[in-house]
Amino acid sequence: MKVFLLGLMGSGKSFWKKELAAKLKLAAYDLDLLIEAVEEASIAEIFETSGETYFRKAEAKLLRWFGEKKSFVLATGGGTPCFHENIKWMNQQGITIWLDEPVSVLVGRLKNETNNRPLLNHLDENGLQQYLEKLLVERTPYYSQANIRLIGNEINLKTLLLKIKAYA
Repeated sequence: MKVFLLGLMGSGKSFWKKELAAKLKLAAYDLDLLIEAVEEASIAEIFETSGETYFRKAEAKLLRWFGEKKSFVLATGGGTPCFHENIKWMNQQGITIWLDEPVSVLVGRLKNETNNRPLLNHLDENGLQQYLEKLLVERTPYYSQANIRLIGNEINLKTLLLKIKAYA
């Protein structure tokens, strides 16, 4: 079983990756952390020194490596589904799950983390809200191609497991 978690930054992909992997007895991976290990630089440093185009190519290349793996839970980056036909590829490989948290929840989770995220480091709380709303509009056409969409309070371990079981 291959499970890909999608959603905006702060939607809980890294958290649910751990929970699902433990319950399903699968390996757990975080695409952003793998990119940082391979590139020997933080995501912020990669964006700053090589640019987003370079980052997105490296991301797509590393994502395709998961085609060789049999089973896992992968927390993708927020933009992963939106480039290089990644959403189409992930849908062919396994189960894609969009964790669709309300923007107000994301703002609450991210407002103290803006320095660690290259796309947010110049924003105050109001700017963060506006940015995430705009990003959601841009990314929804990609996220909406996910096999499963969970919204807000639906995002819990029981519902995730039921949806995965029903889909698998």
